[in-house]
Amino acid sequence: MLRVLSILIFLLAPSGVFAAQAPTRFISDDVFTYIHGGPGTEFRIIGSVEAGQPISLLDNTEGDFTQIIDHKGREGWVLTSLVSDQPSFRERFPEMEAQLKQANDQLNNITQNTDNTAESLTLSNEKVAELKAALTKAIEERDDATSKVQQIADNQRYQMWQQGGLIAGVGALIGIVLVYLPRPQRRKKSRWM
Repeated sequence: MLRVLSILIFLLAPSGVFAAQAPTRFISDDVFTYIHGGPGTEFRIIGSVEAGQPISLLDNTEGDFTQIIDHKGREGWVLTSLVSDQPSFRERFPEMEAQLKQANDQLNNITQNTDNTAESLTLSNEKVAELKAALTKAIEERDDATSKVQQIADNQRYQMWQQGGLIAGVGALIGIVLVYLPRPQRRKKSRWM
């Protein structure tokens, strides 16, 4: 049963599935138009002009044809619909490629500058964070030092008050003691006389 099923799948499968893939190719754009000896296709072909070749227009148009002089100096008639005032894609393509390359280069430079700017911004943000941490630490140290200075000043004032109180107390004590000390008696002047 399995053998029959595999034979059916092999027969029903498209032949392209099992064939090797051919490399992809493209149709060439070598396009040209014929130059006729007169204003119509019934006139003899005197040459051809490739797409993108410059031509000179003469002021003569009949029906669907216009009289021209090609880049080789041949005078003839071509279909008016094939004459354009714009250069062909074949002429413009290298210029467009160059512009595209220039735009890609500019885009790459912008992308690289953006990457460099983003990296610089990241480094700057890290530096700002470090500086903020240092500033916070410096503020804490300043506040601590201010507190210590205030405490020292308060201690000095307290000591001054303490010393002043001690001096005042000792002075008052001496004053009290002096008041209660017996006074020396004065000798009467008459006694010596």
